[in-house]
Amino acid sequence: MHLFAENLAVEISSYYRNLALGHGVIPKVFTLVNAEGDQYLFFIDDLRMEQDEESKFLAYIVEQHDAVCYARGTLVIVEKNQQFIEFAVVDKDDEDAIVCSAELSRDLDDKPIGLSEFDKTLVKKGSIIFGGLFAPVKLSEEKIEDFQSLWDEMKSKILHRTMGL
Repeated sequence: MHLFAENLAVEISSYYRNLALGHGVIPKVFTLVNAEGDQYLFFIDDLRMEQDEESKFLAYIVEQHDAVCYARGTLVIVEKNQQFIEFAVVDKDDEDAIVCSAELSRDLDDKPIGLSEFDKTLVKKGSIIFGGLFAPVKLSEEKIEDFQSLWDEMKSKILHRTMGL
């Protein structure tokens, strides 16, 4: 597993802890890192796409930036009083992915008040619904232009930084 993937798991854990407990929000997050250490992070809900279109767009971005790993996270509600923040980190050159899960506690006003430590588990990346974003995606020229235009528009609004080794 690439060092960036392991670092990403630690970083996303902290990111979600800060968002949930510090700001009371748990967005769907997507981030990728390329071999040079460039990291891009954004909220998936901002895309406002159907799931199939969203997956194609994310695969396009992964391919265009020659990502070595990516992560995707969300809030999982089992029951009103049983909620988890879960994310997976998928590495390009590894058959396993890192899946992390932490239980979220809320007060009577539904405000997040506690988050357990994130448990990390290795699973086969093929078992993750969005684990196949490294597979080449066939897109029409028009769709490529649409996706590139959207990405160009998004870039000024998303987190972009260089990850240190």
